[in-house]
Amino acid sequence: MIRISTLIWAGVFCLALMPLTTVASEKNDAANKDREANAAAAAPASPTGINAAGDPLLRLLATKGILSASDLNALTIVPAAEMRDKLLLLLKDKGVLSAADLSMLKPAVPAGAGIEPVAQPGAAALAATTVTAQQQSGPPQTPPLPGTEPIPAVAPVRVMQINPPKREGVLPAISIGKNIHIQPYGFFKATSVYDTASPYGNDFPLPGFIGDINGPDKMSEFHIKARSLRIGSNFEWMDSSSSVIVTGKLEADFEGNFSRVNNRNISSIRSSAPQIRVGYGRVDYKATDSTTLNFLAGQDWTLFGSSTLPNLLETTGLGIGFGTLYERDPQFRFGVNHKFSDNFSLEPDFAVVLPAYGNLPADILTGGPADADVAANNEGLGNQLGFGERQGVDSGRPELQARLVAQFQLDHAAGVAPAQLIVSGVDSERDVVVLASAVPTAFKAAFPTGARINSKRHAWTAEVQLPTRFATLTAKYYNGSDLRYYFAGQILGPFSDNTGLTNTATAQSIDGSTTAVFGLRNGVPVIANSLPPRSQGGFVNLGLPISRWANADPKGRNAGWQMYVHYGYDQVLARDVRREGGGRMKGDMLAGTIYYKLNPWLTFAAEESLYRTRAIPLTATGQFPLFQGRPMRELNDVRTEIGPLFTF
Repeated sequence: MIRISTLIWAGVFCLALMPLTTVASEKNDAANKDREANAAAAAPASPTGINAAGDPLLRLLATKGILSASDLNALTIVPAAEMRDKLLLLLKDKGVLSAADLSMLKPAVPAGAGIEPVAQPGAAALAATTVTAQQQSGPPQTPPLPGTEPIPAVAPVRVMQINPPKREGVLPAISIGKNIHIQPYGFFKATSVYDTASPYGNDFPLPGFIGDINGPDKMSEFHIKARSLRIGSNFEWMDSSSSVIVTGKLEADFEGNFSRVNNRNISSIRSSAPQIRVGYGRVDYKATDSTTLNFLAGQDWTLFGSSTLPNLLETTGLGIGFGTLYERDPQFRFGVNHKFSDNFSLEPDFAVVLPAYGNLPADILTGGPADADVAANNEGLGNQLGFGERQGVDSGRPELQARLVAQFQLDHAAGVAPAQLIVSGVDSERDVVVLASAVPTAFKAAFPTGARINSKRHAWTAEVQLPTRFATLTAKYYNGSDLRYYFAGQILGPFSDNTGLTNTATAQSIDGSTTAVFGLRNGVPVIANSLPPRSQGGFVNLGLPISRWANADPKGRNAGWQMYVHYGYDQVLARDVRREGGGRMKGDMLAGTIYYKLNPWLTFAAEESLYRTRAIPLTATGQFPLFQGRPMRELNDVRTEIGPLFTF
């Protein structure tokens, strides 16, 4: 029987062959462009710039402090044909002109001239100047054809900016009055998925050996996913001061739970619910020419661990339990960006974050008369699922996070993003509350008002993003405790330290998510400590700009080929897993992803991956967990995913 994944990969190769039919014509076009470039090189040089020091307008602008001496020197070497555009760009950068002013100052195009519409003033000149500056400071580069840019290198995934936003940097698709700019964005992604072992029924991979998954076979599954739709908008509120920039972002997707209502129960598998991803406001204040202060309030990616993410087609889980480590969380964030030079900047950040631990709330109602009153007050399972787990907020203190980012240009070739070195850390605590009514009878005298168990989360990361024209390396290492909420540590929660206890009895926490253990230690009634599992892991993601390697035509159909190779690893200390009862201890994944960008709005992608979970024997039986009817030390899921992405 032909595997479904074989048929899917056959589709990939068919799609890949489509653009190859244009190769011959692209080569002819490239040859024609070379001849045009040679002709242009033989043409007389354009006039040099005017005498900036002697021009009355420029002298006036310099006298008023709008232009500096260095600005005048820069204008002196600009060709006369580009002088106007260069001056307009300088005035816009200094806040003298707005984007709307530039639009009004565009040169008119004669009707019926038969030429393309004129681009925004100075755009071509600015691009040429940027490329020239990069080539002067880096290795010799083959200059691009006139009017074209080289194929960009692979850009790392960066969900948190460190460069201060530019005033009027949000190009408005929607404007409310003159001072509010809105720029929508997003993508539609539909993929077909085949898993050789997916015992949970999910359309994304999870570590193996979670609960009792013993079945007749590997339980392979096929899905078509359409819920990876993501929509968002960037905002900018114009302030009267050019030193203050107020921006914001709102982003949501349809990766949420399935709807549970009467008109959706039967079709719930295709009725996923929209949920917020990020939503925040941000204020940047330019204190000096090189120092900017920023403040963010709302839900955004966390400073701890989220600065580096892999480029994977599977984004619903993005490596849950396989070494990625990331999170989005409500927070107040503060940062300082200092630019030491054009090539190096440093940003320390600090955040006060909602403390969360990813507990699974349970319904602790038993159906008695008293419980009916509890249910009427929306307590129990419904309340817990509606408001989320509570052990972090029950600690009465925020989670503290910090990050330090060093950004520099590693490769000065055109189209290469800056490199980043990052370290981050987190400190928080959780409290398990046991009500007086839940304390076991034998221990009520010792705990007449209930009990509270405290545990800590401490963790750190070291992260790098190293883009070059040849390849882009993204990597992360993390080490710490209680990392379930950050999709690491095999998503295991704390365990009770019952060492040395006798006459034990158990009780449920207030949210039903933790079983507390009471006992006697040397004859004294105590409640067992809650210890968080300790873990470490990380990933390496290598992006390869195939089209750039092949010197493809930047405007041709073969300009959009990229490939990624990824490896992730996540492990919990074996001694902690044994105290959890045994089972899964570590997981790793290997993935290869290829992207073909047909045009700026449509990309085809295919990903082949292996998700592997390894276990240690269960404490209760001394055997490995059961899967496929027999003890298994290792569970492997070979996953094939393919589909298009439509961006806007």
